[in-house]
Amino acid sequence: MTDTADDMDLRLSRLAEGGADVVILGAGVNGAGLFRDLCLQGVNCLIVDKADFGSGTSAAPSRLIHGGLKYLETGEFGLVAQSTLERNLLLENAPHCVEPLPTFIPVFSWTRGIWAALRTLFGSTTAPRSRGAVLVKIGLALYDFYGSRNQMMPRHRLLLRGRALREMPTVTPAIVAGGIYYDAKISRPERLVYELVADGLAANPKAAALNFTTLLSSEGGSLTFERPGGHRFSVKPQLVVNAAGPWIDRVNATLGVPSRLIGGTKGSHILLDHPELVKSLNGHMIYFEADDGRICLVYDYLGLALVGSTDIPSDDPDNVRCEEPETAYFLESLTSLLPALSFRPEQVVYSYSGIRPLPASDASTPGLISRDHSAPVREPENGRPFPIISLVGGKWTTFRGFAEEVADTVLKRLQRARTTSTRKLAIGGGKSFPSTPAARAEWIRKVALQTGQPAERVEELLARYGTTALAVLSHPSSHSDRERLPDATGYSLAEIDWIARNERVVHLGDVVFRRTTLAILGALTSADLTTIAGVAAAALGWSPERRAAELADVLQALERFHGLKLELDPAA
Repeated sequence: MTDTADDMDLRLSRLAEGGADVVILGAGVNGAGLFRDLCLQGVNCLIVDKADFGSGTSAAPSRLIHGGLKYLETGEFGLVAQSTLERNLLLENAPHCVEPLPTFIPVFSWTRGIWAALRTLFGSTTAPRSRGAVLVKIGLALYDFYGSRNQMMPRHRLLLRGRALREMPTVTPAIVAGGIYYDAKISRPERLVYELVADGLAANPKAAALNFTTLLSSEGGSLTFERPGGHRFSVKPQLVVNAAGPWIDRVNATLGVPSRLIGGTKGSHILLDHPELVKSLNGHMIYFEADDGRICLVYDYLGLALVGSTDIPSDDPDNVRCEEPETAYFLESLTSLLPALSFRPEQVVYSYSGIRPLPASDASTPGLISRDHSAPVREPENGRPFPIISLVGGKWTTFRGFAEEVADTVLKRLQRARTTSTRKLAIGGGKSFPSTPAARAEWIRKVALQTGQPAERVEELLARYGTTALAVLSHPSSHSDRERLPDATGYSLAEIDWIARNERVVHLGDVVFRRTTLAILGALTSADLTTIAGVAAAALGWSPERRAAELADVLQALERFHGLKLELDPAA
């Protein structure tokens, strides 16, 4: 058993004996953000997820931190104001994985869409079929206005056709203009969710966080859970927060309060190994209308082209995957937008999909369902002594603000005061992150001297883990950092060993899908996977049978949910 497992057992025994102030069910970004906020206020919290931290919807976004330009169209100005502020704050608080993203909007007419946009603004359920240059200019000006608080990036530009095509030469010459504005992208959203949980645990020694733990029942004021291995335990909370995302209604049913709060939609994405496309993007995202009027996007994600996303009504989060018609739709849309380039199914190296936990809605167009959030409360009743707060809706970008709102509600109910603001609080590896090129060079120099590692390796891990890179490089492992994975040579065996021992890993999939980007980059090989399994098995004390089962589970998940088929060498 690792030191982190021993620590969690101790924390859990304290909570089981003394009771938890708050139990949070669901460790996606909203639950994890709330856990961190409450722990910082001294609230004794238990956060539980039936799978891994950040493994559900939070692992399937477009990997954007954005203000929501399209929400202006539906009149959700408050949401845009909050989203742009939170985007700017994340650029400061998580600089190790959030960075600016210049975005290009191709425009195909001058005045089209104005009247349709006005109808939508005043409640019509039909979105504009197309948005002309006048509408785009107004939208971008408003976007700059709302994003002016804590401003981090340049204002927008509207380029006439000639200049726009010089900037983005592979875009179809049918455009009349192009807009350029700035949002942001997140390279490792799954790691950031884990870091939020880890920050909460560091802030409060009486808090606990459990992955792969199932809620069994709610009786007599106690919640009963089952951990891996069949161990059961019960906790008496003062308050319960349901942060289960698209599973919210199912969790409420287990709690004895049936609900119909969620009307989710499916969002799928693909990643293309297409160097010519990535080069042509010139560091930009293209945010464009497909031929059917739906909004799509494409940008450079760690050297691959990430394309998304669909918006299809769905209520099956356990079996969601990107289907062939969705992939064909993306490739056709890219072909129409970028006719000088060729797109083929074999260029797709990875795909993923998730269910957005949107509020139940009768909107005729999924894209018009609000992305705003709410937190309805079910007060104590029928022998249940604790209230239940359900976290409905929301978007990745606004998790901190949403958590702050709910934490204030919880604190009021617990009759406590807020002691710490999260507004300017760095997350995980963003703590003490060197913010200028000179500071970065000095940090790399000092850590290289301290650890004896080459400066290039320190720089690589700083980009991957933020300032947590120092702990990774200082880890006393039986493996040398010079021992690398057979094919993904940017990862060392010592690095994998550190993750397995220190980041609350339960299954092999936690390493390859969430603590690293090994899977999503589509380059994971059977040799790499076998080696990672060997390192994890040694760190976590797995038997040969357990190691084989873990490998089989990852292979099945890669093929079933991500379109990646690997065959292991039987000898390995």
